[in-house]
Amino acid sequence: MAWKDLIGKTAPSVTLPNYNSEPYTINPGKDGVPIALFFYPQSGSYGCTKEACQFRDALAEKEVFKDDRAVVIGVSPDSVEKQKVFVEKQKLTYPVLSDEKLEARTAYKVGKGMMGLTDYARVTFIIDGKGIVRDALDATMNYGAHSKFVTKWLEKLQKEKQTAEAEVAPVANATEATPAPDAN
Repeated sequence: MAWKDLIGKTAPSVTLPNYNSEPYTINPGKDGVPIALFFYPQSGSYGCTKEACQFRDALAEKEVFKDDRAVVIGVSPDSVEKQKVFVEKQKLTYPVLSDEKLEARTAYKVGKGMMGLTDYARVTFIIDGKGIVRDALDATMNYGAHSKFVTKWLEKLQKEKQTAEAEVAPVANATEATPAPDAN
């Protein structure tokens, strides 16, 4: 089973150590907030640093990432110690998790990249507020595509939420305006 088979299904919940050795649980759907979960090959490498910093900058600059509209989580097979150095050097503002035992990669079916030429693929998952995997992007060499992919999906999820809220509001208002039937 490949990561593509997760699309449309409930995202797996996993607990990994963050860069401070504290357990961090990825619990899709728990808070009703979309999750951008990105798996990357190696902290500190050129492409991974660029990708991680693009997510950091998006969180600071783009509206669809602000006000708890999304959670961004980075995962690589690097040790906790290496993650700590990476997070501090790049001033990353989101959880960066150590997956040395490849538990999350296994749960999310993320294998090798570039048709098996690299040990670890670069795959980003979009998980909606209900915990469903909506889509994923596998682009090992194109690190710049991942934050753009997430931005477009967050915009789409936000529109879906606004549409759903707009459809519920008139029904609620109509219910309030309807007089109660006469009990006689």
